[in-house]
Amino acid sequence: MREMTGGEAVYEALQALGVEHVFGIVSVHNIPIYDVIQQRGGITPISVRHEQAALHAADGYSRATGKLGVAITSTGPGAANGMPGLFEAQFASSRVLMITGQIETQYYGKGKGFLHEAENQPQMLRTLAPHTESIPRTEDIAETIVRVARQVCTGRPRPGAVEIPIDLQYGRGEVDVPHVEGWPRPKPSRETLSQASALLRDSKRTVIWAGGGVINANAAGELTQLAETLNAPVFTSINGRGSIPEDHPLALGPLANMPNFADVLKNAEVVLAVGTRFQGGATRNWQLELGGKLIHIDADPGAINRNYHADVAVQGDARLALAELLKELDSAGNDNGYTADATNTRDAAREQIRGEIGPDYSAIMDAMRDALPRDANIVRDATVPAYLWGNRLFPIYEPRTSMNPTSAAIGPGLPLGMGAAVATGKKTAIIQGDGGFMLSIGELATCAQHNIPVVICVFNDGGYGVLRTVEARTFEGRQFGVDLATPDFAKVAEGMGIHGEHVSGVDAFRDAFARAVAADGPVLLDIDMTALTPMAGLGSPPRKKED
Repeated sequence: MREMTGGEAVYEALQALGVEHVFGIVSVHNIPIYDVIQQRGGITPISVRHEQAALHAADGYSRATGKLGVAITSTGPGAANGMPGLFEAQFASSRVLMITGQIETQYYGKGKGFLHEAENQPQMLRTLAPHTESIPRTEDIAETIVRVARQVCTGRPRPGAVEIPIDLQYGRGEVDVPHVEGWPRPKPSRETLSQASALLRDSKRTVIWAGGGVINANAAGELTQLAETLNAPVFTSINGRGSIPEDHPLALGPLANMPNFADVLKNAEVVLAVGTRFQGGATRNWQLELGGKLIHIDADPGAINRNYHADVAVQGDARLALAELLKELDSAGNDNGYTADATNTRDAAREQIRGEIGPDYSAIMDAMRDALPRDANIVRDATVPAYLWGNRLFPIYEPRTSMNPTSAAIGPGLPLGMGAAVATGKKTAIIQGDGGFMLSIGELATCAQHNIPVVICVFNDGGYGVLRTVEARTFEGRQFGVDLATPDFAKVAEGMGIHGEHVSGVDAFRDAFARAVAADGPVLLDIDMTALTPMAGLGSPPRKKED
């Protein structure tokens, strides 16, 4: 134990956890923490412009590395601003920790109207961060932060939060800083693994379904090796992309919900699901028929049997489970005809999607992939280009390089990408719509201040393109609330210290994107969607007004 201030205790706990960056905004209710970070070094604070972005960036940081992502906010309005980021992190099973302030303990719980008073802040945070604690003494700060971080990082990741009253941050006490050596992995039972290996050994028509749990467990290598051992085709969820390279002969991509694949799934003798909840979008809201026996491996026992009945339920870490199965299945293998049918269906489905998005967007997608390294980060917001080709067809080759708002929220794209870029130092391409971009446009200033290496591709159709399509199909063509007065994004970027370009047409995009990837620091491309061939099923966006 050592005597230290509460701010020092937070810093020492973060150091013990191996934290190298924190995201947030300095406030009167967290300033002692930031002061120590500034004095001691070793942890780089990234000053965002909104607490929601702090949580999203911490989320992107965690997804890109597997490490703990940390956001530091103020109490009251600051913590409330971070709630959408916690919502996304819990939906995506991310290792995210919020450290937030609180008013002085002498006023806490008395409802006196003190500055930033938030009497029910822990209850609010627990609705999205199940591992939330309020600290009663300076002496408890470091131990509590490490304990909550352990809960966040063990099993299925879920966000957590720690509330620290401001007088405890200034106060002094004898603090014990726990030693951290890593987190335990839940071990699957020998009995369930034996049952699973017996089914797989006898099956000649096995298909694998890999979810985000494969990525969280760092099990991409084991997943790919098992697929090769079984000669089994692999579907991924969108969160599971990168668990097998999408140019691998057995990779089917995130296309299981396409009608083309109905027979592949229906005719399977065994479906091996690893680290997935079978979310609604991937399963056509659970109308997708899975044939044969289902083996379900997941660190979260609550995910098993929630949406599909498992014939064999393996509760445990994906990497440990797959490694054990590999020891027992060196001679198993699929019927070549079944696997060939699956991969031929994949090729046809990819061509179908290319036909639907048309030649211009196909060329843009190819230009992006050609200009980026295999391990570049690709981040998509909830926007038409992401739904129609970014999430489904843009090739992903490495684990932890692909991310999108799992909750389908609009706006997280830029801060998620910021977090990924800060974490890895890699060039990060962001596919963003103009409507969603407006929710986080202030973070351009953050990108400029910290020279974050992002290429922000704003696909600009002057409004909410997804909702335009929904309204057109639902309300006899009537449109309301979907056309937006958008700023000149290139000029806004320039005004915030970032190079911005207007892009009109495929050739212009190809050249501009290549320059952006080669540039040092952030770049924004404002892409005029009215100059591109519309994607199938979507009407042309409203014409921009001429200057």
